[in-house]
Amino acid sequence: MDRVAIIGASMTQFGQRDAWIRELLAEAGLAALADADVSPDEIEHLYVSNMASGEFEGQTGVPNALAHDLAAMPAYTARIDQTSSSGGAGVYAAWQSVASGASNMTMLVGGEKMTHRSTAEATDVIASLTHPVEYKHGVTLPSFAGLTARLYLETYDAPRESLGKVAVKNHKNGLDNPHAQFRKEVDLDTVLDSPIVADPLRLYDFCPITDGSAALVFCPESVAREYTDDYAVITGIGGATDTHVVHERADPTTMGGVVNSSEIAYEMADLEPDDVDVAELHDMFTILEFLQSEDLGFFEKGEGWKAVEEGVTDRDGELPINTSGGLKSKGHPLGASGVAQVYEIYKQLIGDAGERQVDADVGLACNVGGFGNCVTTTIMESR
Repeated sequence: MDRVAIIGASMTQFGQRDAWIRELLAEAGLAALADADVSPDEIEHLYVSNMASGEFEGQTGVPNALAHDLAAMPAYTARIDQTSSSGGAGVYAAWQSVASGASNMTMLVGGEKMTHRSTAEATDVIASLTHPVEYKHGVTLPSFAGLTARLYLETYDAPRESLGKVAVKNHKNGLDNPHAQFRKEVDLDTVLDSPIVADPLRLYDFCPITDGSAALVFCPESVAREYTDDYAVITGIGGATDTHVVHERADPTTMGGVVNSSEIAYEMADLEPDDVDVAELHDMFTILEFLQSEDLGFFEKGEGWKAVEEGVTDRDGELPINTSGGLKSKGHPLGASGVAQVYEIYKQLIGDAGERQVDADVGLACNVGGFGNCVTTTIMESR
């Protein structure tokens, strides 16, 4: 099987945007086509990763509309919805379309328009992904995060400050990302003194509500060589789920979907966690960076917080995590986030990450839906 390559990518400005979902998707799509030097009529499959355009904006049929807006007809289109891991699921779908031989040129565009709704309304839309039994009791993802963070800190004797240092690190990385929603540093005192949202987590432990989009162009590696010398290949990818009811898990600090999806990806790539040079993790809440870094095998269980304390995950550390600024600084437009993670890894692997550039030949992106309900892990290598 020919390896699947990414030959072009784009990311719009994340934040509060006046544009609606169709405009956001078209902006990223056109930029990715230009980056890949591919004409719209070469696209055979066009996927859109999006969680809730109907709920947020009353807009459905966005893949078909995007094909029209990009002049990509008669490309096959489909919307990929896997809650907040829609972007990762979209990467998987686009990879499958090329790996199977069904398409020689596939585009994925992920996006979400959220900021026109109030925080309460947006939170309610996102909370709808929880189990109905939990939802009717008012359970939201922030409450899951707070409960799990408290359990983690107590179980592994981790200081509260360690979570704050994740936010400090990722905000610092976001300074050098021109597309990030928040391009400002924060100090530890600011994080620890911010308003409580879900004890022990405070305002700066959470990512923002965001508008934005990102896009990727996929093709077989043999085709990629006809277009460019600068491309990256997906060598491993895996998807998995965990219990939909979070309280049914034996250990809420272990995300089974992360463990299982990464095992599949590592085996496919014939790599180990120690081979990864840079990673983008789904830090919707600071505690998730600890949980994922451990469940991906980067650190022993209960040791992720120590890696942050010791600077291992800093941009100049042994394993840089969230060089983009992560969801924490970059923003979290639901359907775009997983696509933007792969965008960052792609940029790192082709040496085009600017001030964020690290020395990397192997990168990993982990996109999480809900509180680990569904996960896609992608491993990429430079050509």
